[in-house]
Amino acid sequence: MDWRSIKFDWNHAKAFLVTAEEGSFSEAGRALGLSQPTVGRQISAFEAALGVTLFERVGVRLEITNAGLDLLEHIREMGASANRASLAATGQAESVDGTVSITASEAVSAYLLPPAIEAIRSEYPGIELELVVSNSPRDLQRREADIAVRNFQTTQPDLIARKIRHAEARLYASKRYLDARPPITHLADIAHAEIFAFDRTDVMIAGLQKLGLDVRREQFPISAQSHLVQWEMCKQGLGVCIMMAEVGEVEPAVVGVLPEVSIPIPIWLVCHRELRTSRRIRVVFDILADFLSRA
Repeated sequence: MDWRSIKFDWNHAKAFLVTAEEGSFSEAGRALGLSQPTVGRQISAFEAALGVTLFERVGVRLEITNAGLDLLEHIREMGASANRASLAATGQAESVDGTVSITASEAVSAYLLPPAIEAIRSEYPGIELELVVSNSPRDLQRREADIAVRNFQTTQPDLIARKIRHAEARLYASKRYLDARPPITHLADIAHAEIFAFDRTDVMIAGLQKLGLDVRREQFPISAQSHLVQWEMCKQGLGVCIMMAEVGEVEPAVVGVLPEVSIPIPIWLVCHRELRTSRRIRVVFDILADFLSRA
């Protein structure tokens, strides 16, 4: 191989790849932990090294050129190889000290993880924990996190998943909210309630209908992607919220609505197969499994 013919910097190639995938310099900067001007300079340096134009401004939008598209798949392959090398190196690490990133939903992060995190920090003070709090699943194969707490079974062959237990969610509302409306004592009475939604799709409606609740779209006047915001609004009397029973049953500001309605929530712990051989990842994985298994 003629190594002297490779004249570009991998960091510049990475900036190009992330910009192409994120769609803008600002989003690429957030993903890389860099400023927007720095990403722009790295793209310019990459273009200069290659002698091609990779992006063009079309109004306020950034569009990749044909030359950029031709190059993109090659850089993607380089990124995948770099990722595999990083995973392999991390998997061989025997030192416990270092950073472990955990991704979980807002409710799990706020209410279930703190005891486990306290135990990890107490027993292994050299481990730094980064929480990637998201109600959407993060891609472990792309190193968006090391360990994930999920409510569904993964189908990706490179991931190791352990089913921890079955949890359940129920409907909750404040006493103030319920006192201002007709009683909700039977399934049909849910027609009187306003229920919080995560978005404007019909997925949640279909799920509740499968549980025997005859809900209509107009019963979801407030949507918020943040589950914690929904929960706070529920406690303040603005509607009915779905929440894990182990959280709702100990919250004095709410009461259960239709306790016979139970929404099953499996809890899975997932990490990349190569990361599972890392002592640091294994320690955190096992402590999380222990604490999350406690109903």
